[in-house]
Amino acid sequence: MNLDAPVSELKGVGSETAKLLESLGIRTAIDLINNFPRRYDDYSQVVPIAKLRPGQVTIEAKIGQVKGRYVRRGLHITEAIATDDSASVRLVWFNQPYRAGAIKADQTYFIAGDYGLHRGRFTINNPSVEQVSNFPINTARIIPIYRETKGLKSFTIRKLIREVLNQTRQLPEHLPDWLLAEHKLMPFHGAVREVHFPSSSALLEKARRRLAFEEIFELTLAALLNKYELYKEKSLAIPFKESLAKNFVEKLPFKLTDAQRRAIWRIYQDMAKTQPMNRLLEGDVGSGKTVVAAMAALMAMEEQFQVALMAPTEILARQHAETLYNLLASVGYGHHVALLIGSLKPKAKSQVHAKIAAGEVKFMVGTHALIAEKLDMHKLGLVVIDEQHRFGVEQRKKLQAKAGHMPHVLHISATPIPRSLALTLYGELDISILDEMPPGRKLVKTKICSPNSRAQLYREIDKELAAGHQMFVVCPLITDTERSRGLSVEEVYERLSKHDFKHRQVGLLHGKMKATDKEKMMQDFLEKKYDILVSTTVIEVGVDVPNATVMLIEGAERYGLAQLHQLRGRVGRAGHQSYCFLMLSDAKAPSQRLRALETITDGFRLAEIDLQQRGPGAIYGTLQHGALDLRVANLSDTKLIAAARGAAQKFIEAGEDIKKYKHLDYRVGQLRAITNLN
Repeated sequence: MNLDAPVSELKGVGSETAKLLESLGIRTAIDLINNFPRRYDDYSQVVPIAKLRPGQVTIEAKIGQVKGRYVRRGLHITEAIATDDSASVRLVWFNQPYRAGAIKADQTYFIAGDYGLHRGRFTINNPSVEQVSNFPINTARIIPIYRETKGLKSFTIRKLIREVLNQTRQLPEHLPDWLLAEHKLMPFHGAVREVHFPSSSALLEKARRRLAFEEIFELTLAALLNKYELYKEKSLAIPFKESLAKNFVEKLPFKLTDAQRRAIWRIYQDMAKTQPMNRLLEGDVGSGKTVVAAMAALMAMEEQFQVALMAPTEILARQHAETLYNLLASVGYGHHVALLIGSLKPKAKSQVHAKIAAGEVKFMVGTHALIAEKLDMHKLGLVVIDEQHRFGVEQRKKLQAKAGHMPHVLHISATPIPRSLALTLYGELDISILDEMPPGRKLVKTKICSPNSRAQLYREIDKELAAGHQMFVVCPLITDTERSRGLSVEEVYERLSKHDFKHRQVGLLHGKMKATDKEKMMQDFLEKKYDILVSTTVIEVGVDVPNATVMLIEGAERYGLAQLHQLRGRVGRAGHQSYCFLMLSDAKAPSQRLRALETITDGFRLAEIDLQQRGPGAIYGTLQHGALDLRVANLSDTKLIAAARGAAQKFIEAGEDIKKYKHLDYRVGQLRAITNLN
């Protein structure tokens, strides 16, 4: 069978089914094969009716006494009796009137479904039924469950995948024979068959391991190829000047942490080479990433090179420009810092352009407007990208292209990601971690709260506001739903502004607002025009509001620990004692997972807990997961990741020609375009 053939060529796929499949991203036969199950129901144990126990069951029996009737408008019930040599059991289907005509009296069937007490009688509800055969699809086996949509259930998807596999003799292998042998991996063809129609739990596990290994191998190979390609590029060498670094450090009003010292030393070593630096600097909010970036920029400017810092928002760019000016002024480089953002008035913008052209400004701080600006960047020595995942790859490429050569690149992220996950997601980057906090910083006091204590909590918060401080209130939704009352910014804003805090100024911020409106609201809050800001997680990264001392998070159990920790980092930015209140949706006891936030302040430790308990999604949300399309691999499986990384390294060192492996070449090409920088 031609695997690139449209699904409409398959038996039983009309235009309507083809549209439903397309809504799930399935357009061709190969898309069907690559549409791996979300989960499995185990109906593999066929038991006599007399030995049935409540739960998922499969029996082999004949069906009789089939009757259908409408019990009320819109509800049709089909009932039947299934009988084997040991006993009989009642079967019930809801709104499936076709069942009565489809069942033959003299035929033996596999019947699989949930067995339990229904209206005083033990029944198998809505069972799947198919004639006994050596290869059942919907019963008497481990059943794959796929992502579904209205009008298209797993039953149909299974049937179509079975048809494609039956018409396909052998799926081409994606990986070299030596790699399969060395890592004891199942061939691709066998893995695909087992993942869709498992013969046993053991073989399913082997199949999933094979497909997961391939996903991580492809991802890592893409990152390594990018990394080695970067090695071939030439950059401007920026020599390390010890006296300049010492002078800067001596004039700082605080002492650098050992982690900061280690990070800047590695950066200086990288920048001194003609090979471009490509380093990720990770650290919790307040760990001192900006100081490290300033020290890197200082060396570049000393050599008369330009530096560009890109931030995700204008307000964050403004804050960076102010912080960097203050840090660099002590060594005479403050006047070289200039802010260049889209909202600058034409006159101010042309003045900045003129200063850049004259060499008066060497450190440009802005948003992606830096790419759009017609700037002379021929001496661009260093690019600093704050919250690098907030920019698309193409945007970063444009910034580099303006230089005419490959500048050194330092990525900064305040999203703590465990090393195992960071190495997989950012395989082409060298990583430095700031895992220490500057001494003397007050910890944010964190407390889990029940809705029953809301009135008392509001009284305590109002005392903070009366003292001139401000509060963030973060909600998981923009608009309430039937199942989630009181968790939206709209409802909470209404309640706080008109009732609980009607004597205070309350602002509203969420992701559906225009970018300019969001920036203005954030700026107004920063300028203390509002006491309270009700927001979604759009305030999660970056903006520094020193006067904010209270963070109240509604529906706290809905978030990952890493995300809650990020939100907590929005307060406690100055010397004031600050507080984070985790409000539960109901009065149930909080989970042990959530309780970790009351005692653990290390973002990397919390991210590790999230990775172990909830998977990578809890840490980085949609950071790159959609683009990377990891359908089988579990990013908390560190052994598998290490093995796949080692295999990718060996593949390159062995001089393998990736063009020999058509699928691998195609997939790695895709991943090279979406992973990080090049």
